[in-house]
Amino acid sequence: MPSPFPGMDTYLEDPALWTKVHQRLIVAIADALSPHLRPKYIVDIEERVDQTTEENSLLVGIPDVAVKRSQTVNNSSTANIAIATPPVPATTVIIPMPETVREWYLEVREVATKQVITAIEVLSPKNKRSTEGRKAYLKKRQRVFGSVTNLVEIDLLRTGEPMPILGSPIESDYRILVSRSELRPEAELYAFNLQHSIPSFLLPLQEEDTEPAINLQSLINGVYDRAAYDLVIDYTRSPVPPLTEEKTAWMDELLREQGLR
Repeated sequence: MPSPFPGMDTYLEDPALWTKVHQRLIVAIADALSPHLRPKYIVDIEERVDQTTEENSLLVGIPDVAVKRSQTVNNSSTANIAIATPPVPATTVIIPMPETVREWYLEVREVATKQVITAIEVLSPKNKRSTEGRKAYLKKRQRVFGSVTNLVEIDLLRTGEPMPILGSPIESDYRILVSRSELRPEAELYAFNLQHSIPSFLLPLQEEDTEPAINLQSLINGVYDRAAYDLVIDYTRSPVPPLTEEKTAWMDELLREQGLR
């Protein structure tokens, strides 16, 4: 059963689903492009690995107190330690534990030179929050902008702050940025909303190449179908993150027309 939405299914943005959606979409894009790029290019699936808490990246190491303890020597043979009753009872709390986060992205490489011609990023919530994850991604983004590598940046998440562009801000739920190295600082921005279908775009390569089209709508529809998300998603509940009042009314009517509410 296909998704009830004409474009991006907002329920796929749920953090409980997005990691798998992201991985499946990366593989789908690679599989769709490979036949059109060979034998000159290959499409590699690359991986970033980071340790994070819920909000921030962690530098995992030895706590300061452990280092200081080794520097402090008690020469007294009989340490006087008084055990007092705590003035207030202890409260059980939850501490942030490091979690390994793996993010996939794509690189289109020229077979003869091994050069990365185009990088393809599908943004994750970690990229869009004002945390170390966002800072790290923006640093990589600027490195690509300063190189001869093209960049395709796909943002299918309403949560978080959009990636920066210069000029007047463009309001949209979702966006696709296509940055061709030879045209910088100009780039192509495909901005679209929940009510719209996902636009197709051409994959930037080298100037002499014929550029294949990426039909992202077809690819996301295929991910939805193969993962059987129609059996997983409960369309009677509100999506995460929540929609505006206007878009909630539009979505409610859409889902009622299809018998999902």
